[in-house]
Amino acid sequence: MPNRFDHFLMFLTLVAGVILLAWLWHRLMRVCEAANGADWGGRWLNRLDGLNRIFCRRFHRMVYEPLNLPAAGGALVASNHVSGLDPLLLIAASPRPLRFLIAREEYDRWWLRWLLRRIGCIPVERTRNPRSAFEAARKALKHGEVVALFPHGRIHLDHHEPLPLKRGIALLSSLTGAPIHPVRIEGIRAQGLTVAAVFVPSRACLLSFAPLHCAGLEDEHCLEELWDRLALSGEERRHDNPHRRRRNGKSPDDGKTAQ
Repeated sequence: MPNRFDHFLMFLTLVAGVILLAWLWHRLMRVCEAANGADWGGRWLNRLDGLNRIFCRRFHRMVYEPLNLPAAGGALVASNHVSGLDPLLLIAASPRPLRFLIAREEYDRWWLRWLLRRIGCIPVERTRNPRSAFEAARKALKHGEVVALFPHGRIHLDHHEPLPLKRGIALLSSLTGAPIHPVRIEGIRAQGLTVAAVFVPSRACLLSFAPLHCAGLEDEHCLEELWDRLALSGEERRHDNPHRRRRNGKSPDDGKTAQ
């Protein structure tokens, strides 16, 4: 039978464990606050921002230059989409909060919806009413927020068939005057995967390009320029640009035949 001394030791051990956990938690919160790089309007959201930046830099060894966003005013961030890790990388490289357009089926995941709502994600109804998401994004830009989206509309890898970009981003830029900041994501090991890509270590690299201003440009011309920035580098890849073929009066099949 344990005596009083044993009970006292167990009590001391428990107290020491609680104190240690409290100290570690406090230390973690301080580290997250120090790593925070964008003001999300709440202490806990800012801590999560810091934790995400640490995770992307340490676990995924992310190499990047901070997104060259204006200090204030509406702006669009457009990126190629290779995995479910992409939004975390873009957030970790941004000096301002990003409002992502996200498919309704992803937004409605019960274990993520509370967070996606808090950070201002805009759900997109792909089949029923995509216009409501467009209007929400337009209002956010007019209010001076930064809207991020993947203009391919889904995960699209470099070896896939060249795919035209969705026209919505050009319309948003033209209507609001917001510049488009293109970002290319490379170095993801679990390309094509969603949740698994977050937990597979990568050597992530984010390449930022000069902002693209679509006001006064034809939508197809704007998308052509954006496609070139997001595509795999190399002059030969530019010939695959479906928007350039459209502007030249060629169908995608004609372009392939001509190569």
